[in-house]
Amino acid sequence: MGLDPRIGPHFLNAGLGFGGFCLPKDIQAFIRLAEKNGVDFTLLKEVEAVNKRRIDQFMEKVRKALWVVKDKKVGVLGLAFKPNTDDIRFAPAIEVVRRLTSEGAKVRASDPFATERARRVLNDVEFLEDPYEVAREADALLVLTEWKEYRDLDWKRIHRDMARPLVLDARNMLPPAKMKELGFEYHSFGRPDLNSTAVLVPS
Repeated sequence: MGLDPRIGPHFLNAGLGFGGFCLPKDIQAFIRLAEKNGVDFTLLKEVEAVNKRRIDQFMEKVRKALWVVKDKKVGVLGLAFKPNTDDIRFAPAIEVVRRLTSEGAKVRASDPFATERARRVLNDVEFLEDPYEVAREADALLVLTEWKEYRDLDWKRIHRDMARPLVLDARNMLPPAKMKELGFEYHSFGRPDLNSTAVLVPS
C-alpha cells in the first residue's frame, strides 16, 4: 500500500491515524464485500479498529499531561486530515477538537487551508490564521496535521509565548531532542518521550 502513489507511505506512519473520505470508505466497502462472500477479513476490521483507537490513545496523552482539561487553553495546529488539502472529512483532528471542547477546554485552532470548512462543523472554537497567536498563552499546543509550515515555525518564540511549554505532537513531525533542547515538555506518538529533565530557554 505504501508503494501505491495514490496512497503512499505516509498513511503507514505512526501517529493520530488516517482520515479523509476515500480510504476509510474503501475499507468499509471491502469489509462488507468480504462478509457478503463469506470471507473472514478480520485483519481489515482490526485496521479500522486500531485507527479509531488512536484518537482515544491521544486523548489519554492529553489528559495525562494536563491533569485537568476543563478550562485549559489548548492550541491546535492542523485541522485537515492531511497537509496540502482543505478536506476535513473523517479528519482525526476534528474529532480531537470535539472531545476537547466537550471536556471544557478553551480551544484555539489554525490550519493553512481548512479553517473555513472546520468552522462549519466545530462549535466553541476560536479560529485564528496566525499559528503564533494559537500558541500564545496556551497551556498545551497540539500538532494534529503535519503541515510543513508548522515544522518551520520559530519554536523558540513559541516556547517564550506559551503559558506552559507543553507540545503534544500527534504526527511525530518535530525532532524530540531539539524540542527538549528548547525547553519544551514534548510528547509524540509511538516514540519514547524525552521529558525526564527540561532545559529552559533564557528569555
